[in-house]
Amino acid sequence: SGSLFHLPPPALELSSSDEVRTLSGSMSPGLKSNPDLHPCKPGQKFRAALLRCRSPTAAAGILSFGNVLNYMDRYTVAGWLSNSSPLSPFSTVFICSFMVAAPIFGYLGDRFNRKVILSCGIFFWSIVTLSSSFIGKEYYWLFVLSRGLVGIGESSYSSISPTIIGDLFTNNSRTTMLSIFYLAIPLGSGLGYILGSSAKVAAGDWHWALRVSPVLGITAGTLILVFVPEPKRGSADQVGGRIKSRTSWFCDMKALAKNRSYVFSSLASAAVSFATGAFGMWIPLYLTRAQMVQKTAEACTKEICSSTDSLIFGAITCVTGLLGVVIGAATTRLCRQKTERADPLVCAVSMLGSAIFICLIFVVAKKSIVGAYVCIFIGETLLFLNWAITADILMFVVIPTRRATAVAFQSFTSHLLGDAGSPYLIGLISDGLQENYTTSTLWRFLSLGYALMLCPFIIVLGGMFFLVTALFFLDDREKAEKQ
Repeated sequence: SGSLFHLPPPALELSSSDEVRTLSGSMSPGLKSNPDLHPCKPGQKFRAALLRCRSPTAAAGILSFGNVLNYMDRYTVAGWLSNSSPLSPFSTVFICSFMVAAPIFGYLGDRFNRKVILSCGIFFWSIVTLSSSFIGKEYYWLFVLSRGLVGIGESSYSSISPTIIGDLFTNNSRTTMLSIFYLAIPLGSGLGYILGSSAKVAAGDWHWALRVSPVLGITAGTLILVFVPEPKRGSADQVGGRIKSRTSWFCDMKALAKNRSYVFSSLASAAVSFATGAFGMWIPLYLTRAQMVQKTAEACTKEICSSTDSLIFGAITCVTGLLGVVIGAATTRLCRQKTERADPLVCAVSMLGSAIFICLIFVVAKKSIVGAYVCIFIGETLLFLNWAITADILMFVVIPTRRATAVAFQSFTSHLLGDAGSPYLIGLISDGLQENYTTSTLWRFLSLGYALMLCPFIIVLGGMFFLVTALFFLDDREKAEKQ
């Protein structure tokens, strides 16, 4: 048998398109004499590089980049509003249009080409955002309308893009990629704060804050069209598998309503959204008032004020988002070795822990701004632990042909019960408490703190919802696998 290794390599027929090496590893003479067949031909190099760029990992990276821009654009407005009252119609109109459009894109995402819908959505909100940066104060209503149109464009991205990642990866790989994707929420939000407040101060005109993300958004949309594949729904869950039958939208909604893990995890996600929405709008102003109470800062009467608190809060949001997503993914993978209910349990524990440190913010802020920032840092890190894990729970308990609809309605629920009304509610409570003491600096600070104390109670409620999710998680996952 050893003599087989000394046999000459078999003769190989070369066609005009073959790229063949002999068994000994040397280049075939036919390839050397024909430059068109040479593997180092520039066109072949380009095609090879293009294939590498169309890999699942590269696709997940491009989708994550688009999600960063999605949230950066959303919170840019918050950055330049940070020194005034957040009780403006911008966030309300944006969130309402986002909620209305999400179920529509969920329906489309389960039935049509997803990357085309994503790209069109990105191009749409990028062009609208860029156009709105040229709207003057005399057309205030037109700017408010433009924020509503941006919400429609961004809802397409948030509803559909996680489902592509769900069809490209599975198990721990999917958890990792979804973690990177949802890292965009705190990272993009923080960058939006920094961009909005910095552009406002540097240029002396808040319009410039809306002229950066659109250019990047158009770039991201082009990359999605060229490099992101359109995987078959369910292909990652079972090799070669594909769910051929598609139920009606009414049947999909009925099945999701009966899916207890999906329902309770969506309610928990709404609790997170409630807290982050209120914090994003009010915490910088709260810390500014705390410094006024400590007499380390004075009230700003100029049109453009210093944005130090917004910058610090934005930087903290970026860092805590990174830490939260990384720690959440690592903790979940570790806990899965101990229990199959690891995903909802990790979310529940992190939310309950976050509530403790968020409560402490309002205890220490009156005496120490540094102490308040430390509590914000730990509280946000624990709160951001569950962003990607919640999406992973959805992928486990919902079949692939319903995932876009499920993501869309989870977004709808999160905004409806969460950040669509939480900033306004907190402001309403604060204004009601300080109604008779509007001139008191101390009471303006305390009234806002008392209003924000509603957030940790909502977070605890969300932790309880995750505990209930853990009770039904295994049964619902098994049902989805059987389907």
